[in-house]
Amino acid sequence: DPIVIAHGAGSVSFVKHGDKPFVVAGVLKPTGTPVDRTIHVSLEGIEAIHVDWQEGMPVQGQTISDEQARTMDLTPRQITAFLVKLKSPMATFGVQRMVNNYREEPLSAILPGVALQQLWEITGVAEKTLMAVSSFVVVVGMLGMLTALLTSLNERRREMAILRSIGARPLHVFILIIGEAMGITLLGILLGVVMLYGLLVVAKPVVLSMFGFYLAIGGISAYEALLMGVIFLAGTLIGIVPGWCIYRYSLADGMTVRI
Repeated sequence: DPIVIAHGAGSVSFVKHGDKPFVVAGVLKPTGTPVDRTIHVSLEGIEAIHVDWQEGMPVQGQTISDEQARTMDLTPRQITAFLVKLKSPMATFGVQRMVNNYREEPLSAILPGVALQQLWEITGVAEKTLMAVSSFVVVVGMLGMLTALLTSLNERRREMAILRSIGARPLHVFILIIGEAMGITLLGILLGVVMLYGLLVVAKPVVLSMFGFYLAIGGISAYEALLMGVIFLAGTLIGIVPGWCIYRYSLADGMTVRI
């Protein structure tokens, strides 16, 4: 299939190399990285499509066909960037210093790992912001559960009094309320995990086809398990408040008929 390279951004093309299209020679094995969305061409091919260009624009009235371009010397005279893999990692900083101090040409050697680390430091601010928002969501959810349990206590006084009258101890009633809070919290955690993995399964092929990113679906990490444990503990502690209130209600208060 022919592919026409164009100058532009995204779906907007300013100038196209329609007179010298490339032909797909093969498809590489998927790697699950953004490389899967790239097209690899030779440096000679880039030189060929620009032989009738000057200063970034095609020369008016001058057209060189692809057959004529093949007969020309297409050795690249300059390149913008290239990736170098060293045999010995110990020589990394020495080579970087040598390239940066090279006086014959204005060159700059960049370590991809360091550049990516700086990028993650920038995006780390957004990650911390999302973590803060998530924390507020958890707090609001806990307060909502506490409000619901406290609101239902008046309607459940008679129920708890009946349990007390048939032999349930105050501690049993206390544990019952805390168990309810623990159950609600655990159900919320399990529902969140199921929704997360369900969303990942649905979004995985879409993200891979549109952006070239492979979403690896793994198990729950130790950090995530710790967060879920903290949320479960917070839900349990929230249940102590209504549990203590119902613990203090007397049997007579629950059985009294109010007019």
